[in-house]
Amino acid sequence: MNTSFFKKIIPLLLAILIAFGVHEGLFFVLKINTQNFIYSLPELYAWFTLFTLLVVFVLLLVKRKSLDNVGMSFLLVTSIKMVFCYLILRPILKVATLQNSAEKINFFALFILFLLIETLFTIRLVNEKQK
Repeated sequence: MNTSFFKKIIPLLLAILIAFGVHEGLFFVLKINTQNFIYSLPELYAWFTLFTLLVVFVLLLVKRKSLDNVGMSFLLVTSIKMVFCYLILRPILKVATLQNSAEKINFFALFILFLLIETLFTIRLVNEKQK
């Protein structure tokens, strides 16, 4: 791995760390009880961070081979990621309680947050071609 890989990853990891802190703080301020959640917040962040790092790694590999295919690769890798996220989400969907609705909202908010991070990364990666 060269240093440009780490220069691209460090801001992503910092953004994820800040989002985690804000998320924990929000749960604390709103007094949301996460004890009955199927997946803890750190566990979900770990899964989504792993998925994001895999997406970024694949996109950087594709960029090295052909910058023109980065967008299509992003769509393909994101679709594959959605399948894995659905497999993680299935136990949450099976339980129908009021507490569980907060967990569902939490999961989808995290999914959208990480999708946004990956999309912004991809946009920056594709725009490097124009510089």
